[in-house]
Amino acid sequence: MHTATTADPLSAPAAQPSSAQATRKRYQVLAMLFLVTTINYADRATLSIAGPALSKELGIDTVTMGYIFSAFGWSYVLAQLPGGWLLDRYGSKKVYAASIFIWSLFTLLQGGISFISATAGTAVVVLFALRFLVGAAEAPSFPANGRIVASWFPAKERGTASAIFNSAQYFATVLFAPLMGWITHAYGWPAVFYVMGAIGMVVSAIWLKTVHSPKTHPGINRAELDAIAQGGALVDMDQPAARASQADAPKWGYIKQLLGNRMLLGVYIGQYCITTLTYFFLTWFPVYLVKERGMSILNAGFVAALPAICGFAGGVLGGLISDGLLRRGHSLTVARKTPIVIGMLLSTCMIACNYVKGSTLVVAIMALAFFGKGLGALGWAVVSDTSPKEISGLSGALFNTFGNTAGITTPIVIGYLIKGTGSFNAALVFVAANALVAVCCYLFVVGEIKRFELTKR
Repeated sequence: MHTATTADPLSAPAAQPSSAQATRKRYQVLAMLFLVTTINYADRATLSIAGPALSKELGIDTVTMGYIFSAFGWSYVLAQLPGGWLLDRYGSKKVYAASIFIWSLFTLLQGGISFISATAGTAVVVLFALRFLVGAAEAPSFPANGRIVASWFPAKERGTASAIFNSAQYFATVLFAPLMGWITHAYGWPAVFYVMGAIGMVVSAIWLKTVHSPKTHPGINRAELDAIAQGGALVDMDQPAARASQADAPKWGYIKQLLGNRMLLGVYIGQYCITTLTYFFLTWFPVYLVKERGMSILNAGFVAALPAICGFAGGVLGGLISDGLLRRGHSLTVARKTPIVIGMLLSTCMIACNYVKGSTLVVAIMALAFFGKGLGALGWAVVSDTSPKEISGLSGALFNTFGNTAGITTPIVIGYLIKGTGSFNAALVFVAANALVAVCCYLFVVGEIKRFELTKR
């Protein structure tokens, strides 16, 4: 027999009547998602900024560097389904807080590689291992983002909310690439890892103090809760009873159902292709600027921020366009697919960099490609729209497993292409080709976008 031990802060309508003006606590939660995702992507990018100096000091070639870049992706993918189960079992708040702290600790420890740099082989192994651990610790982050948006935002705001937290990946480059480039230039590459790790640990404490589920948030009133619930927000998702039923569900059988659905499989493959672009920009793009375009590490850090500004703008605009189409009466399918298809087509323009010499023009082309990538990065909105409510964490984790397999393949493939051809030309063609495959998936495979209903057994 269950006995409530705490009062529901929303159980007294007289204290917080539904006729009162609705609070807007969901936007504070979204701001925290944006902040944490910014730190998340900045920590992923630490190695790409410190990489040129680090690889020179340790004598690491491009293929070995590609494998080190991929270490994050291996564990990130392997830990997705366990991370999704943890979210469904224990809720987003606690699991996410632990995730932030642990990945930040392993980021900080990467700075210690400098103390064993005299033994290059050992340093490479330790660096690979630490990147592997960062990836495992970050695994619950994006499924948690998707769960939190689904629980806090009605359907007509979900595209914008998802686009805003997803656009943090570009803001991370805007804010931290120049900072990390300057730190590397002024204090050496180990300092980058020390600073970013410390920042993340502080943010994990802030997260615990400020983020709550809709029904447990101390500042929300009944009017906001009713409004988001009536608009389709899954406000009961992180309640204890719901978590218990999710944890007891036969999830491995459900995974087979998810993979057997054509709509979801098209979304998953499309996300793999879109994430290929993400990992090119996260790993090899600063190296491209230094080695192919002759920029200094300091300049590359600042220049990399310029396309990222365009990516950020594209990311927010994609969400606004999608939700705007919904409000104008267009179907969910049209509203989500339109920015994705247009954005991915714009991203293919990066191939033009193979035919121009001026650095200014190269940066302008990459800025347009980055804008397109941001515009089309609505995969997490699609996940929030389509995931079965019983296993939203696991569904998001499966989606992220497909997407971040690109974190394994992209750095390695590009490393081999650069070594084999002596330039980045083939690498840019490879990345642009993935954008075209994503377009084909959404146009010809996905079909109608709608919430998938599990078959109960």
